[in-house]
Amino acid sequence: MALINVATHEIHCKIVYYGIGYCGKTTNLQHVYRSINPNARGEMLSIATETERTLFFDFLPLDLGTVHGFRTRFHLYTVPGQVLYERTRLAVLNGADGIVFVVDSQAEKFEENVQSIAELEMNMRRLGKDLGHFPFILQWNKRDLPNALPVPVLDRYLNRRRVPSFEAVASAGKGVFATLRAISKSIISQL
Repeated sequence: MALINVATHEIHCKIVYYGIGYCGKTTNLQHVYRSINPNARGEMLSIATETERTLFFDFLPLDLGTVHGFRTRFHLYTVPGQVLYERTRLAVLNGADGIVFVVDSQAEKFEENVQSIAELEMNMRRLGKDLGHFPFILQWNKRDLPNALPVPVLDRYLNRRRVPSFEAVASAGKGVFATLRAISKSIISQL
């Protein structure tokens, strides 16, 4: 749920990058962070335990304009992708205004992606939200790898809701900002 800071004339929106372990969530955030003017972003913070890590930072985009006279500030979060951190993922999802589901396009990761998106849908229901009526984008990451499944296959099995999707090679920055722009605009359209 977007938070409004009347004192600063800002609307704060939370974007969560969700997906299996090592699918490229952190790589997306790191690329965005490195690419944004330091004056327009906060520090990247990491909440780490011995076995998991959640990254987040906020930034003030300069090209999205205002909403009812308020600037938008986006807070980007990753969730730990490993299966045993479901409770942490649920906690990070709480209060999200939009979700980017990062898909590892490798054939051997297909079933993990299917399970992860099913878990996301279940977690959203637990939070009282319907993913079908929520800003949600898919990113087909690791498109440069030789064992990447064709996009039509990924789309058929993982994009049942027919939400916007973007091909990406996050390690090279390809598709990272297209995905971020799309989820940002989707969130703003619902404010």
